[in-house]
Amino acid sequence: MSMHLAHPSLSLGGKRKGKVKFRNAEEAKKARELDASWRELQKKWDVDADNKRRSRAMKAEPLVYKLTGVTDRAGTAHIPSRDTGHSGVVSSKANPQYTGTEIIGVTVLHKSCLQPVFNQQEAIDAASMRR
Repeated sequence: MSMHLAHPSLSLGGKRKGKVKFRNAEEAKKARELDASWRELQKKWDVDADNKRRSRAMKAEPLVYKLTGVTDRAGTAHIPSRDTGHSGVVSSKANPQYTGTEIIGVTVLHKSCLQPVFNQQEAIDAASMRR
């Protein structure tokens, strides 16, 4: 089996964002200022993303797994296997073996492209074929 490249959406690792690189120092400074102003705006309107996410997770009901509808295996009756009336081991099929009565030869069409020849006309066609 060979290795294939898969689309990033098929990976199970999720999106891992690396360090953001800027074209120059001016753009980096501008990005830091925008980020700071965005945090100030969130504080002004009392929206803290981390606390909001954390509180939503804490409000959710915890997952409880119950095994309902599962019967006890020891309490069930034994179901016997079907008896087909056959007993013993089946003999294997005979291996097919070529007798050599159909093919009259092998021809090379192009480089290592070997083709079987079944009649005289195929041999003539292969010999006269342009390569």
